[in-house]
Amino acid sequence: MVVIPALNEEEALPLVLAEIPRASVSLVVVVDNGSTDRTAEVARTLGAHVVREPRRGYGQACLAGIAYACGGGERSLEVPLEDGDVVVFLDADHSDHPEDLPRILEPVLTGRAEFALGSRILGGASRSALLPQAWYGNRLACWLMRILFGARYTDLGPFRAIRVGHLRRLAMSDRGFGWTVEMQLKATALGLRTVEIPVRYRPRTGKSKITGTLSGTLRAGIKIIGWIFFWRIRLLGQRSGRTQVPETLA
Repeated sequence: MVVIPALNEEEALPLVLAEIPRASVSLVVVVDNGSTDRTAEVARTLGAHVVREPRRGYGQACLAGIAYACGGGERSLEVPLEDGDVVVFLDADHSDHPEDLPRILEPVLTGRAEFALGSRILGGASRSALLPQAWYGNRLACWLMRILFGARYTDLGPFRAIRVGHLRRLAMSDRGFGWTVEMQLKATALGLRTVEIPVRYRPRTGKSKITGTLSGTLRAGIKIIGWIFFWRIRLLGQRSGRTQVPETLA
């Protein structure tokens, strides 16, 4: 299944949906995260399942998509996904290349990895596509994760794949910008076999709601860096030798 969080992406969404390799996917879910344009209508017209989640937040939208597919929401699939099924997360702004989806799926489907992360850095993303604030923010976050947790990542890319059973173990909870780093830190803490796959990246269609504004950049940066330090402090405070995953930041 592919989960696509979307907020006012009526222009980009048709391009994304047209490029998804349908032979690799059985279900596409677009989570309309409170759009004020025709995002939901466009998605439905093009054959995607549409889930409405008016509460804003990237993590909130991802959680709504998971609940719909796995039977945890008020409205969900008649036949929920099982632990062995795979969920792929993909952005709706056409910056990712959906054609790379088979490459993201391959290590998970073959058992080579339990969590596959698409790395825009390894894929050679240009500075015109990955804006300077995102480029340097990613480098800082990945450096901190390596220093504080020994987690070796090059990117916080949104294009990623994981089996439902492992996703349940992660107990994802962040409802905002901390979603990606939460998944990566929890995957490291739980010892999931992780692989980064080089993926292509291009300038998004339309203006970014995060790195396209100063306020969005600051809020995302504070949340991501805060998540990393919060978890480090939380783990240092645990007296048990057993690693546990912390709750999200408020």
